[in-house]
Amino acid sequence: MIVFATQALAFFLSTGNHARILIALFIILVAAKLMAELFERLRQPAVVGEILAGIIIGPSALGLIHLTSTPDGIASPTTEATVIEALAEIGVIFLLFTVGLETRPSDIFKVGRTATMVAVMGALLPFFAGWGLLWMWPGHSSIEAVFMGAAMVATSVGITARVLSGMGLISAEASRIILAAAVIDDVIGLLVLAVVSSLAKGGVDYLDIAITAGMAIGFTVLMIAFGSRAVNIIRRPVAALRINHSLFMFSLVLCFGLAAVANLIGIAGIIGAFLAGVMLSEATDETPLHHQAQALTEFTTPFFLVNIGLQLKLSIFLSSQIVILSIVVTVLAVLTKFIGCAIPVLKAGRRRAIQVGVGMVPRGEVGIVVAQLGLAMQAVGASVYGVVLVMAVATTLIAPPLIKLAFAGEQATEQSELDREFEYGIR
Repeated sequence: MIVFATQALAFFLSTGNHARILIALFIILVAAKLMAELFERLRQPAVVGEILAGIIIGPSALGLIHLTSTPDGIASPTTEATVIEALAEIGVIFLLFTVGLETRPSDIFKVGRTATMVAVMGALLPFFAGWGLLWMWPGHSSIEAVFMGAAMVATSVGITARVLSGMGLISAEASRIILAAAVIDDVIGLLVLAVVSSLAKGGVDYLDIAITAGMAIGFTVLMIAFGSRAVNIIRRPVAALRINHSLFMFSLVLCFGLAAVANLIGIAGIIGAFLAGVMLSEATDETPLHHQAQALTEFTTPFFLVNIGLQLKLSIFLSSQIVILSIVVTVLAVLTKFIGCAIPVLKAGRRRAIQVGVGMVPRGEVGIVVAQLGLAMQAVGASVYGVVLVMAVATTLIAPPLIKLAFAGEQATEQSELDREFEYGIR
């Protein structure tokens, strides 16, 4: 029966573009929610189930979703893969926007110094560990070693935010440190990636890197410091508009606008979306904006999580050497990020340090992007690309259970109770 259903779906997916896209979206949503329900019943984070759903329905297992085709012998993204990637990007943008709505500017400033130390230590230790490991590992070039270090630097805040939001702990002190550190971490990751990319091209443009760094830091600080004041000034005129849900529509414009600006500067669009949420956080106490945004997040986030699983190719495990290297890199990625991020928080207690350390572990889509860039520039080979993919997906799968364990016993915020009521409905 399962074989017949798989063959039937494969037949439908071989039809026209529109049919393939609709069926692919249907498969992703059903698989993601079924796996999320299963993992919730097993008392495990739903995000793990949704990522595993991507692996199961992807090209490595059932093959229901194909990311590439080979017309004329040249591999190119399928139409449905392009749509899925776009929805995945929108999903993580809405996720970070919703998280930003629960993060006031004052909360970020309170943990700013600690978050900066967490970000710096959490970037330096993994970078030098990844670089040093591949530099000593036989058969790899120095530029591959540098790319490995860069892939281990940044944190996928989307994964941690998803877990903490589901637990109702996005406003906890450790959560605020993680979110603020992740923003700084992204800027550091941008600079590291800029240097690495320049090295791959044969030189380093220090002026260009300095300008990019200044723009990224200035944009982030400006939005956090003065963004909420600007929103409060124009809130009343926006609310007075005659269009339906005017404040919500304004928030979407702001969200995508700042995401676009962030991308133009060179940092991840999700940082702009997060800052948009922070700007609106003090203007949404008496509005349904949070619940409206949560509805979009619940719909689009599964595409982000499933897409991570879709990227993993299990065929790379046919090589014992790659398997060994993947395990070593993954263990090193977890330990160095945990130690580097936990040390600056030790003064707040061991429990808080552990929470911050595990919260910064997942690399997720960030590591995958670095790997894809290195492959596109022909700076890394297929083996290193595969190892980075394994590390990115493995740390993303490992982190949620650790986060749930580290935050066990923490009191959920009042806002999260409202979220659950909205998500599950009145019964």
